[in-house]
Amino acid sequence: MLRAAALPPSDAVQVVEVRTLADLGRCDGLIIPGGESTTMLKLLDIEGLTAPLRDFAARKPVYGSCAGAILLAQNVTHPPQPSLGLLDITVERNAYGRQMDSRIAKITLMEGDGMEAVFIRAPIIRRVAPDAAVLARYEGNPVWVEQGRHMVTTFHPELSADARVHQRFLRKL
Repeated sequence: MLRAAALPPSDAVQVVEVRTLADLGRCDGLIIPGGESTTMLKLLDIEGLTAPLRDFAARKPVYGSCAGAILLAQNVTHPPQPSLGLLDITVERNAYGRQMDSRIAKITLMEGDGMEAVFIRAPIIRRVAPDAAVLARYEGNPVWVEQGRHMVTTFHPELSADARVHQRFLRKL
């Protein structure tokens, strides 16, 4: 259900699936992927991982892409739903449209570069706290946000050849 990155002494990244509390305990950082956020929340509750995940996030970095961004947001709309509340942002679910409205687009990084981004029924970040950093925008909306040790994207960087999002997350470990 969840993916995590752990950095062993060799500096190589080891990826493990996190399905249990023991799996989570082996991780130095956690990546919550895209998917269906309401289903992911239900599975976290069923497996008893909601509170342990919040505890983990109090000490270690968490990155969420697409549905993962919804889970990390403080506020979720369209429709409202619970979340982990790890980043002080408001996210509108499926705001770019239905599955057929998914797209590959060029986004603008705040440092001036461009980047290819894959949006699949993506959320839009409608509000960002003043102490959070917007790292990229698409059509004027934030699509990559960082606050403290945590980070979200509303697109799927794993579906492009550009590794900058994941490299930035790995530097947090």
